[in-house]
Amino acid sequence: MTLFMSRVPQIAVVGGGIAGLGFALALHQRGVACDVYESVPEVRELGVGITLLPHAMRELASLGLQGELEAVGIENLESVFFNRYGQFIYREPRGRHAGYPLPEVGIHRGKLHSILFDAAVQRLGANRIHTNHRCTGVTQGSASATLHFVQGKDGAPLPSVPADVVVACDGIHSAVRRQFYPDEQVAFAGINTWRGVTRHSPILTGKTYMRVGSIKTGKMVIYPIVDNIDADGNQLINWMAEIEGSSVSMNDWNRGGKVDDFISLFADWKFDWLDVPALIRNADQILEYPMVDKDPIAQWTFGRVTLMGDAAHPMYPRGSNGSAQALVDGRTLADELASALARQTDPVMALQAYEGKRREVTARIVQTNRSMPPDFINIRVDELSGDKPFRHIDDLISQAELREMSDSYKRVAGFSLEALKT
Repeated sequence: MTLFMSRVPQIAVVGGGIAGLGFALALHQRGVACDVYESVPEVRELGVGITLLPHAMRELASLGLQGELEAVGIENLESVFFNRYGQFIYREPRGRHAGYPLPEVGIHRGKLHSILFDAAVQRLGANRIHTNHRCTGVTQGSASATLHFVQGKDGAPLPSVPADVVVACDGIHSAVRRQFYPDEQVAFAGINTWRGVTRHSPILTGKTYMRVGSIKTGKMVIYPIVDNIDADGNQLINWMAEIEGSSVSMNDWNRGGKVDDFISLFADWKFDWLDVPALIRNADQILEYPMVDKDPIAQWTFGRVTLMGDAAHPMYPRGSNGSAQALVDGRTLADELASALARQTDPVMALQAYEGKRREVTARIVQTNRSMPPDFINIRVDELSGDKPFRHIDDLISQAELREMSDSYKRVAGFSLEALKT
């Protein structure tokens, strides 16, 4: 009888973000205990916006969180594409409005994290959620692994923790992944981004996700994340500005952004439906980020250690798909571990089965986000128009062709209407 068969396994989750908390909740739902180790001393509602696509909502709904999320977010009615002159390119309904069984929701990332964290504390117990624990590495033998920690606040050493299974959900800068790929670097293709949130009256329908322009000459992604933010009926509007340059240096991570660094790109973006420079200048907060990912790797699982979410498959933040794939990872591994526990088999087999189901799928999404993301529609139209205003979009390309571009991405990313109706 193996160690795993003779007692309840100790499962350690490194990282208390969307991936780690979603996975922990999925394990708990299946009657499997775990401990979560998060580096920050205190979880606070930080960040900007995030879109929960129907396949992300499917995972969150299965965890019993759909009602809470819909109550604090905004359900998207439509997605609309425009060129940098504010001209209409393509529109499609989203979520339930497109026939999906679940909504597409724009939400403040900090609010999403807070709901996941509170649910984990309530269901797993506060003693299972360990904050101020930054993982510095893991060692392992044939029968167990040992996690090593320091305090996230000041770097003071903390006691090591034994585990039968270690799941690294510690993000794109994962300390655990670095052990196995010590020379790996993030892949930066010259695209920098700035993100902000602005109090603004509802734009278009007030439930519209907008992609304006393209990364070649400047692009904006704009959508609401909080309704009725004040007595005037304003919304909290999330926006992200992007630009690609052949010789630009990489932005810092989460540094306060300076309007003057990028506002010139959008200075004349004053449309009859939106004044983009005013939206940017009136932001409550602006942060700068580089748009980076990492090349897909050939192996996630090393003995009793495996990778999940951005630690496994960091991808460009295009198509709102990173969080969805992390949640699918968590449900997949939770199923495999619960099955292994029921069969009284070694968890290493479960980790390998999980990797077998998820690694190649997510690698295709990483590559698609680089080459054919949803905003490829904008890039293609700019190519056809010579980046000039056009008389009518139908003079350049049909709506059917544009719809196929959009549907193709959904199929690769796993949230086609057909996939989620089955």
